[in-house]
Amino acid sequence: MATTLAKDSSQATAGHSAPPPKRVTRRPNWVAGTISWIWLVIVIVPIYWIVITSFKSQSNYYIENPLLPPPAPTLANYGMVIEAGFIQYFINSVIVTLGAVVPAVAVSFMAAYAIVRSGGGRFLRWTNSTFLMGLAIPHQATIIPIYLIIIQLGLYDSLMALILPSIAFAIPLSVLVLSNFIRDVPKELFESMRLDGASESRTLWNLALPLTRPAVVTVTIYNALTIWNGFLLPLILTQSPDKRTLPLALWSFQGQYSINVPAVLASVVLTTLPILILYVVGRRQLLAGLTAGFSK
Repeated sequence: MATTLAKDSSQATAGHSAPPPKRVTRRPNWVAGTISWIWLVIVIVPIYWIVITSFKSQSNYYIENPLLPPPAPTLANYGMVIEAGFIQYFINSVIVTLGAVVPAVAVSFMAAYAIVRSGGGRFLRWTNSTFLMGLAIPHQATIIPIYLIIIQLGLYDSLMALILPSIAFAIPLSVLVLSNFIRDVPKELFESMRLDGASESRTLWNLALPLTRPAVVTVTIYNALTIWNGFLLPLILTQSPDKRTLPLALWSFQGQYSINVPAVLASVVLTTLPILILYVVGRRQLLAGLTAGFSK
């Protein structure tokens, strides 16, 4: 009897001490949702217009509703742009982008690792300060010295004349971003690698690189986008048509097809596709790198 009463009292106490969980009701934010939809329409409508207009013929462009799809889509505009040398311009942009992004990210990653793991060496602190000073100098202010240096090196009107300055411009911001991410890696992991007999190069590539991969991808996509869309350097440092990159070629297309609006928009679509594919491939790592600081 006493045991039964004890069980009943314990169950009653447990029932009073653990009340049922309350339901959390979330109120929809209609204002934020409405603003988001409006912003989505503002962004989507111009892209939609560019895409559908690129499939219209020049004769139908002025008589049809600009927001309606073409009744008879045509690829003549894309063929016209490709025949005008788009493939060569595309190859030039790929060479310049890869030739600048790969060494810039590799050098920046190694420099950031050395700066973080140096323990405050005077030379590396001076190097880090030099990189930070590079962020304060606008690219437009250095175009005349760069032009004179390229002329003296005999690299004018070549793709190397675009690759070397692009590497220099990409390194400062890349070092800043990557050093902040490497600094957030726990020191105990580096110490454990050192106790296991791992060298600095092995620690760099087997520990620091996998843990900072989102930052590396973010820096790579940002630099690739900046170099791919670069216009000032190709305009100043190249002259021959076969050395043009896509932004400069797009400018020439606009002058060549100033009346043929669908052809100009077809060149815009072809220029944007590689960057869109790059974003789709690395979007997860890019978002992880952009939001990593908010989760700490």
